[in-house]
Amino acid sequence: MPQFLLALRSESWSLAALAAALVIAVIAQQMLFAAAARTHSALNASLVRHCRAPSALLAPLAVLFVALPEMPWPAEITDSAQHLVVLGAIAALAWLGVRLSNVLVDLAAARYPVGAKDNLRARRIATQVQLLRRIAVVLIAFVAISLMLMTFPSIRHVGITLFASAGVAGLVAGMAARPLLSNLLAGVQIALTEPIRLDDVVIVEGEWGWIEEIGTTYVVVRIWDLRRLVVPLAYFIEHPFQNWTRATADLLGTVFVYTDYTVPVEEVRAELHRILQASGMWDGKAWGLQVTDATEHTLQLRALMSAPDSGTAWDLRCHVREKLVAFLQERYPRSLPRARAELSQLPA
Repeated sequence: MPQFLLALRSESWSLAALAAALVIAVIAQQMLFAAAARTHSALNASLVRHCRAPSALLAPLAVLFVALPEMPWPAEITDSAQHLVVLGAIAALAWLGVRLSNVLVDLAAARYPVGAKDNLRARRIATQVQLLRRIAVVLIAFVAISLMLMTFPSIRHVGITLFASAGVAGLVAGMAARPLLSNLLAGVQIALTEPIRLDDVVIVEGEWGWIEEIGTTYVVVRIWDLRRLVVPLAYFIEHPFQNWTRATADLLGTVFVYTDYTVPVEEVRAELHRILQASGMWDGKAWGLQVTDATEHTLQLRALMSAPDSGTAWDLRCHVREKLVAFLQERYPRSLPRARAELSQLPA
């Protein structure tokens, strides 16, 4: 048999064996994830959802990495193919690392649901996990790009030369990236010290709302009227702000009512207690009614009440304000604010 036919047959068998190995690797990966999907474990469900796609890329790349050196091809072709496989493997591993960070977020959310009433611990863990995940994604991307560039000898040589001689350029780049770096460092500090957490009730720039999202460089505050206030992460380290749920999820709400001096305060206090008991929103921890100010025209009554969370506290305050005003209108209409005047007799 001629030599070129033997070489052709050898290459054909090698390609067939390589194709068979790739098919077997893909089928094995699919069967593994199909078996994991049949289980009722939260961990397996999250792994299947997030890691199926990157593992489908890693399985054939692993086969190619092992099989390419054994292929009867010229060295130039084999080296180029191996380089492409290494680049793909680095990218796939980085992709898998990012997806694994999503698995950790899912497990934390399943173990500590933020939707619970007393969700202080859950919000703390969710905030830390999400911030650390975003920082990990940035680090994984940086390491992956660095490793991919280091596989090119010419680029690696140029990079070493630049690092050795371009101090001024590095200083300029650092100054340009200062806002990004400050926000990333602020994210680490927020994750550790917890001045804010997800679903915290805050007042920022005079706006009252909830912490809806904590990103890598910014925070989204959901205002009570459904607007969104986007604030840099560093703002919460460098500027004062109000956090109403810093220590606990429950809140104290206040309602101010202005009345005439003739109002029977004890009757209004008793009515407040009845309103709170009948509302179904009061948690029973604290309540009270006090005269907090007295002007030349009116008394200022402050009704104090506690609620299990911020949303309930807002609804309870509105309910109490409405019921107290209705009580005064029905029982003591003469105790509502009024303007007094003295008329002197006009001369004839």
